[in-house]
Amino acid sequence: MSRLTAAQLHDLWMLMRQAAEAEILPRFRKLGRDGVRTKSGPLDLVTDADEAAERFITAGIARLFPGAVVVGEEATAADPSLLGRLGDADLAFVVDPVDGTANFAAGLPLFGVMVAAISRGETIAAVIHDPIGDDAALALRGEGAWMETPSGKRHDLKVAAPVPLEEMIGAINWRYFDEPFRTNTLAMLPRMASTWDYRNAAHEYRLLAQGHAHVAVFARMMPWDHAPGLLIHAEAGGYSARLDGRQYTPTETTHGIIATPDEASWRMVRETVGGQ
Repeated sequence: MSRLTAAQLHDLWMLMRQAAEAEILPRFRKLGRDGVRTKSGPLDLVTDADEAAERFITAGIARLFPGAVVVGEEATAADPSLLGRLGDADLAFVVDPVDGTANFAAGLPLFGVMVAAISRGETIAAVIHDPIGDDAALALRGEGAWMETPSGKRHDLKVAAPVPLEEMIGAINWRYFDEPFRTNTLAMLPRMASTWDYRNAAHEYRLLAQGHAHVAVFARMMPWDHAPGLLIHAEAGGYSARLDGRQYTPTETTHGIIATPDEASWRMVRETVGGQ
């Protein structure tokens, strides 16, 4: 199985930062009328920034990691067969060039750039870059997770301490669930201290890993949305599992995910929302 060094992870982050500076931020709040389009439906948007940033990052990964497979969100929209390459590749990268496209298109400064390195179906490294704050959450499997600025300032990430359901705050993304899970999840919300949906996993996972939230629940499971954040969350001490109890792998895209500080918290949330 391949591994990335800390230096290689830093180079990957700098590539993402360059993509943000060259292709994303210059288009923020400056998209033309034709700069935003729909893909699978009205909630599934793509912009010129998504496509240009993905091309930038894909080309950069080819230079930094010759021969690596790159599975980008926008490339996969055009060729869904790309997903099938993740399980067998010695080294692959999943790329979400603008996570939170709906926010970006609306001029809201709440979006991120996410990349995860995957080897033989296992996530081994991750970066979630915030172009507005110009910092990143990073993780290497078995070596921890940390927040870092371009100046080199960094601190380790640690999830929040477990609390009862009534004291939990977090991101509950319920709108893509089927019944009865959708109704059960909505019934849980008033019992919690506070919930939100930022419309982007990048910042929700960053909050979890920093200890500013306790729980996240997601229905849609595309690897570029979750492989980066779940590794960072795990390396910060968190526990996550699919709704059927199995551990997450980036090669499977069904059954949703619950991320919490520990396994006991996961079971509490899972038993509360019921099952599909």
